Amino acid sequence: MDRGTVKIVALGDSLTVGETGFISSPEEAATPYPEGLQLLAELYLRNRRSRVSVHVLNRGINGDLTSGMLERFPRDVVSEKPDHAIILGGSNDIGWGLDPATIGHNLTSMYDAALGNGIRAVACSVPSILGFDELIPPRLELNRIIMDEAERRRLPFVDLFKETAHPQTKRLLENDSSDGLHLNAKGYRQVAEYIFDKWLRDILDNDVG
Repeated sequence: MDRGTVKIVALGDSLTVGETGFISSPEEAATPYPEGLQLLAELYLRNRRSRVSVHVLNRGINGDLTSGMLERFPRDVVSEKPDHAIILGGSNDIGWGLDPATIGHNLTSMYDAALGNGIRAVACSVPSILGFDELIPPRLELNRIIMDEAERRRLPFVDLFKETAHPQTKRLLENDSSDGLHLNAKGYRQVAEYIFDKWLRDILDNDVG
């Protein structure tokens, strides 16, 4: 491989921050998925004796809505001049009862802003929830919008809902959750591994290989 750095911004809410809601012991403290993703990439590149480096910036804010993410997109993403932007948002919007179409519009505006600035966006579906079944259908509707808009723009789509939900009930897997909304240490590790396997590994192999 050639020398160089792959710069990635992870934009989102508490699921990007790595919030767990609560932990009962220090052993349960979670590594946010962006940090986990960087560790996986560093290990992969080190094993290949590569001189390429990966830098993942965590730009998550607890409680943020997609409107807030869109507002800070120029500062937190564009100004950083990354190669890629992982965009994960919408959980809080659904909690506030916002329409999936409105949430989808905010997300697609970010996808287009990234493309317009030469940044390759990665669209992520919103994980499920446990204990509030009425909030699962709007997640499914939003995720269909995200998948369709990503396909229309030929963007990578990472299905975090499918990865962390029970295949029959569609509820967030209890073993991956700390409080029914946020993930626990296992859940965030699983998200980092999934994003690496489904997207970043190919980037490291193809784009800088």
